[in-house]
Amino acid sequence: MNVRTNNASKLLKGATGDWEVVIGMEVHAQVTSRAKLFSGASTEFGGAPNSHVSLVDAAMPGMLPVINEECVRQAIRTGLGLKAKINFKSVFDRKNYFYPDLPQGYQISQYKSPVVGEGAVTVDLENGDTVTIGIERLHLEQDAGKSLHDRHRAYSFVDLNRSGVALMEIVSKPDLRSADEAKAFIAKVRSILRYLGTCDGDMEKGSLRADVNVSVRRPGEPLGTRCEIKNMNSISFIGDAIEHEARRQIDVLEEGGSVEQETRLYDPNRKQTRPMRTKEEAHDYRYFPDPDLLPLEFDTAYVEGLRKNLPELPDEKRARFMRDFSLSAYDAGVLVAERETADYFEKVAKGRDGKAAANWVINELFGRLNKEGKDIVSSPVSAAQLGQVLDLIKDGTISGKIAKDLFEVIWNEGGDPRAIVERRGMKQVTDVGAIEKVVDEIIAKNPDKVADAKSNPKAIGWFVGQVMKSSGGKASPQAVNDILKRKLGL
Repeated sequence: MNVRTNNASKLLKGATGDWEVVIGMEVHAQVTSRAKLFSGASTEFGGAPNSHVSLVDAAMPGMLPVINEECVRQAIRTGLGLKAKINFKSVFDRKNYFYPDLPQGYQISQYKSPVVGEGAVTVDLENGDTVTIGIERLHLEQDAGKSLHDRHRAYSFVDLNRSGVALMEIVSKPDLRSADEAKAFIAKVRSILRYLGTCDGDMEKGSLRADVNVSVRRPGEPLGTRCEIKNMNSISFIGDAIEHEARRQIDVLEEGGSVEQETRLYDPNRKQTRPMRTKEEAHDYRYFPDPDLLPLEFDTAYVEGLRKNLPELPDEKRARFMRDFSLSAYDAGVLVAERETADYFEKVAKGRDGKAAANWVINELFGRLNKEGKDIVSSPVSAAQLGQVLDLIKDGTISGKIAKDLFEVIWNEGGDPRAIVERRGMKQVTDVGAIEKVVDEIIAKNPDKVADAKSNPKAIGWFVGQVMKSSGGKASPQAVNDILKRKLGL
């Protein structure tokens, strides 16, 4: 069920009234597999041009495709992760079109009988809304090669390293109603794929890219004519492209024109879409079953065996973090967005205060990682080290202020947190007598501040600051507050 608490805010204002944007997405995810879909050639990224090409990939005469079972397993696992129906029989088809980097003159894909049918993805938006986006299908297909236009002034070159690499095309229903929903959807799908290990989700390398279908209509009216924006490999660009394309279509319609069904490209420098070609329909591809490949058939035991070994996925992990660690929905959502982050947090929080662990991971650790352009995998502070910092705070060895100083030392120099505290004399002062002496001196020197504090108890904060400053930040904040309240009669 879709829960949009502020649906009116999704509407776009035009010169002649409100418009609703309708978005569907086709996500192309490269399957995690060492070999291609129909050959044994390597799928490794970054090889010299045409160095990972078999005779099958190059479409040499007489070469026949042989299905890679690992790619099929990964597609089924992805379908299960998307809460989708697994089709126990599916068929490969030939999708016929000409392009220089498509050596066969057709693409082996799936049309009427895909490996995975309908499913759903639940998306949590930043404004607190929850939206369920329908999945129409997931099918397997082989990727094309890559045309290179910047190697020579007069010629284009073709690199077939990518030709034949297995792709999962995940097609959503037209359930998305804003650029923000589309960005959240692609981020959630990416997260699920990475948890499953079925695609690495690296958009910069093209492992995950999306075609975005955009149309506009008056609220309540039938669907408008859609335009497809091809090969989007950035979540932020997807949002920008949708916003521009929706506005472009509104302007066309309000000026009395009609939207052409076409394929467009997004130019991030100019922040605009531009036409690429007239949009093809399915019948233009002359689909027919591939005569070289038998239908795929599974039984219940095969599929259930894969289901049984699925990892805990983001939605389930989020619910568990909220339950077991008493986290807010927002904090739990941030922590489970990436599997590595969730694993890191869980190691820190094990046997400790979950809220304190989440606070340190989200605020201190993430803040520093973002500042230095690092990810959780390359964090200089390990989960074990951060856990020890929390232990030192809990047992009163250090204060929260000292803990931040200690975090800085560990980040830059590494080492055992407890040993660092001992070696550098970073323990907080809990000696009541020593703290009382400092408090008495400050009270004696500031009778006017004493009067302020007695008439306005919040003014005690000034005294706390002075005591902490005098102690070099090492005095126990709790002890300082207790002593000041007693001495000032508060």
